[in-house]
Amino acid sequence: MTKPRPGALLPLTPATFHILLSLHEGVKHGYRIKRDVEERTGGVIRLGAGTLYEAIQRLDRLGLIEQTTAPVDLETENARWKFYRVTSLGRNTLAAELRRLERDVKSAHALGLAAGPQDM
Repeated sequence: MTKPRPGALLPLTPATFHILLSLHEGVKHGYRIKRDVEERTGGVIRLGAGTLYEAIQRLDRLGLIEQTTAPVDLETENARWKFYRVTSLGRNTLAAELRRLERDVKSAHALGLAAGPQDM
């Protein structure tokens, strides 16, 4: 299967965006990814097990992430856990999505729209 170009995968779904963002920080297992997303979004995005693992499988098939060995500090935690890391294609796709979102925010500001703390 030919790997897609980063721009061809945009826009990313919120789940995909946050999974890549979580893995950008380092190797993690699924449950840690889920917790990271919930913490980072203040609970706004909650990935159910089905959504999370379907997304992980899809990202793996696309070559955005890959399964890897457990980090040394977690080797003895749970032998059933699968660990993932972001690939260079995944990092490039995340960067492309961030640029796209920045353009969207600039366009909104140019229209006089701005989100303040009261809007959060």
